[in-house]
Amino acid sequence: MVAILLRTGTKGKSVLHIARDIINDERNLATLALKSLDSLKKISGIGNDKAATLLAAFELSRRIQQQSKWFSQKKITSPNDIADIFIPVLRDELKERFIVVCLSSANKIIKHETISIGNLNSSIVHPREVFKVAIDTLSASIILIHNHPSGNTEPSNEDISITKKMVEAGKILDIPVNDHVIIAGNNFTSFVEKRLL
Repeated sequence: MVAILLRTGTKGKSVLHIARDIINDERNLATLALKSLDSLKKISGIGNDKAATLLAAFELSRRIQQQSKWFSQKKITSPNDIADIFIPVLRDELKERFIVVCLSSANKIIKHETISIGNLNSSIVHPREVFKVAIDTLSASIILIHNHPSGNTEPSNEDISITKKMVEAGKILDIPVNDHVIIAGNNFTSFVEKRLL
């Protein structure tokens, strides 16, 4: 499959040879899929176009994986379940993305929606937008998710403030906030696990 994506070889090296070398060097496709454009270009036989093609294929794979998890309506039983679904989606985002996940009474995902993109602050992330999605989908509860492009999973004061505001709104509307998960790279922090919720 890697050979098909690469399409052509180089002078003195067939595309199959390059693909075999890549897989042997990386040991598995999962580690290859985590490489950046610049890292891929350092591999012998991979230029800008081939690196971009590989990155696009990896991204497509991540999105398909994420969507298949959505459609399976997996029951959310822990912060790990949310992380498994959203790390592939958010780990490479360059801007903060705030998402609300709507859950049924059986803790199955009904819907997820991006509420804002950019730096989080209380003027951008308002309970009105978050709970509109929850009300429209007749959600029993919600989970908040956002990413930290900085790589630091620690909640900021603004994160804590926004979460408190959402929890209060959820109490009034009888739609509890089950957790707020922050994703940074391949790591995550759960407000519930840190006893911040």
